[in-house]
Amino acid sequence: MSPDSDPDDLELSDLEEDALHDLQLGIEYVHRAYGDLLRFHHELGHAMDRLGDAEDRLREAGHGEWADRLRDEHLPAGAVSDRWTYELVEEFSTDFLEDVDAFEDEVRDGLADGLGHVAERRQQRRIRERARRE
Repeated sequence: MSPDSDPDDLELSDLEEDALHDLQLGIEYVHRAYGDLLRFHHELGHAMDRLGDAEDRLREAGHGEWADRLRDEHLPAGAVSDRWTYELVEEFSTDFLEDVDAFEDEVRDGLADGLGHVAERRQQRRIRERARRE
């Protein structure tokens, strides 16, 4: 079914349409969460750069012991359970995001011939028809 197809050509029950809509909204929130995870990854990367600068400044100021502790204990440490944020991003992407996207594609293909945003398309049609009538 093409993106310009009429969603009313689909034989979807109200319950199926609601389920598909909830699934698609859920997927959108998963993508938003992924964006937040990427933002966390970048923010922590910038923080680590600043900590690296602090190490250099501590060393230059004659505080080698603190600089060494920062270098040895904090800079190489992982963000979560000794894992760096890039590892979290990669695992989220490959082990969750790709799987849940594929599942949504499968359900959308099975219920709506691959057409996305069926509820929104139907709402758009109703609103436009009402505007033309009134």
